[in-house]
Amino acid sequence: MKLKGRNKVSPEFSMSSMTDIVFLLLVFFMLTSNSPNALDLLLPKAKGKSTNTQNVSVSINKDLDIYVDNVKVKPEFVETELKRRLKDVEKPTIILRAEKSVPIDNAVNIMDIANQNNYKVILAVRPK
Repeated sequence: MKLKGRNKVSPEFSMSSMTDIVFLLLVFFMLTSNSPNALDLLLPKAKGKSTNTQNVSVSINKDLDIYVDNVKVKPEFVETELKRRLKDVEKPTIILRAEKSVPIDNAVNIMDIANQNNYKVILAVRPK
């Protein structure tokens, strides 16, 4: 009487499925990464996280007055004032503080100045 089975179990492991998963993850992360043409805009968390990389603060109040480090500046001189203050800084960063009622165009003008001069912009928010 023959009790031995005909089918043998192979202890080999195929890596092809693992390779497929790693490749798909690589493609996914490449597609979701930031594009170099976008504005370099860093939004802090609403829990009130602070940063120590502040170089210059730009504030816009409800009357559309622009302040660079608490000094009132005319809108046409904002870019020259920022260039003057950030000329010797290795990684220039601007903290943009705009009141809730300020039109988005005014904030975008400051972000455009920062983008043209390769400055980073951090948009200040109020903690919840």
